[in-house]
Amino acid sequence: MKLLNVGFGNTVVVERIIAVLNAGSSPSRKLKEVAKQEGKLLDATEGRRTRSMLVMDSSHLILSSVQPDTIGQRLAVLEAEYHLEQYQQSHKPAKQDGP
Repeated sequence: MKLLNVGFGNTVVVERIIAVLNAGSSPSRKLKEVAKQEGKLLDATEGRRTRSMLVMDSSHLILSSVQPDTIGQRLAVLEAEYHLEQYQQSHKPAKQDGP
């Protein structure tokens, strides 16, 4: 289970993220209102300006003050670590019977 920092020490489970949206568009503001009405809005901005929204597989919407590009970069780093672990496991040197 990988956790992604969405700002101010708040983290989300990477595998549950469906999309990262820019908070400035009209459709994303409408999505925010719907999530608020349904009780599925989580605010992780600590009172700062909302810059991105994370759509989760549970239909929750998480507001973050971190730029969408920054979140994308953090996700890319986590994905790279995952692939590096897989590579290292598949290319372990064979044990040699020493003298």
